[in-house]
Amino acid sequence: MTDDNLAREREQEKLRRVLILTGGDDAPGLNAVVRGFVKTATELGMRVYGSEDGFAGLIDEPARITPLTPASVQGILPMGGSVLGCANQVNPFAYPIAAADGSTQTIDVSKRVKATLQEREIDILVLVGGDGTLDIGMRLAKIGVPVVGVPKAIDNDLAVTDLVFGLDTAVATATSAIDALHSSAEAHDRVLVLEVVGRHAGWIALMSGIAGGADVILIPEFHYDVDRVVDKIRTRTAAGHSFSIVVAAEGSKPMGGTVSSISEAHESSAAPHEGAAVQLARLLEGRIDHEVRVTALGHLQRGGSPSSFDRLLGTRFGVHAAELCYHDNTCQIVSLRGQEVVAVPLEAAIGNYKRVPPDGELVGVARAIGIELGQE
Repeated sequence: MTDDNLAREREQEKLRRVLILTGGDDAPGLNAVVRGFVKTATELGMRVYGSEDGFAGLIDEPARITPLTPASVQGILPMGGSVLGCANQVNPFAYPIAAADGSTQTIDVSKRVKATLQEREIDILVLVGGDGTLDIGMRLAKIGVPVVGVPKAIDNDLAVTDLVFGLDTAVATATSAIDALHSSAEAHDRVLVLEVVGRHAGWIALMSGIAGGADVILIPEFHYDVDRVVDKIRTRTAAGHSFSIVVAAEGSKPMGGTVSSISEAHESSAAPHEGAAVQLARLLEGRIDHEVRVTALGHLQRGGSPSSFDRLLGTRFGVHAAELCYHDNTCQIVSLRGQEVVAVPLEAAIGNYKRVPPDGELVGVARAIGIELGQE
């Protein structure tokens, strides 16, 4: 081996190796994050890998880890979903296995994840995910795994960042649904209730409801008085409006009630469930002179091609995450603060929800144009 080849081989051995995974549910803009990260990290001289299906790719034996290059992320910018795959039920600290008696128990396989990363000589693990994924990241950091985080939550409930990618697309999808429901509601003199994502925070419901011209918006931040909803519908009827549109976040609930939407852990079940919109429909039954119909958007809000805003923000997050890796600035998470993408401590993202402020500007706008929120 020549001196030049030996020097080149030694230089390659020094290359930082980074691995990215997309945890939790999918969100519009995930592929923009992956693309921005891979292109930037490669340009900075790092070797990039991806774990398939979130943490599952690191837990499975053999591990499902794939090299990522600029060529492998070509053309993914306008695509929905994640080219790496997602898994929202895989927690290395509580991994489900089948017991001998047929029951399911959970075990801690976090050391397996750490060992897999060490065997592949991965220097930094990059996690794109919400509160659950980032909490796992914090726990992995405590056992010696260098971690960089990228926030993901289409309902915009992570206080660590002003905005998340995916929100803009989800709001646009919900707004389009409201537009479509208007004609059907008016044609049949119905009250149509649209249920949207938002278990902890009502950003999507409030933003799409205002943009789509809803008559009632119900969000988790306000436990609604069903009498006020009834009065709103009756007032509209008396004024000659034979229909009403209600937008309900999945976490909305009546006064004295509980959140009735099922957890995402059971969304794959074939058993029917009563969500927030169905619960409201039952409360309205017999109290208004209209047929009430329910539409739940569900995963439609997560799918489809991301908006230009979500592509841009996702790309910015991916670029900044790669730069954090290059500077070995770990246990950090990228965040949009004002107009700038910055880095903040990872622990700031754990268990810190951002809810719609009751006295905030958006609530004031809704009230000013006559939208009923279920509370004074």
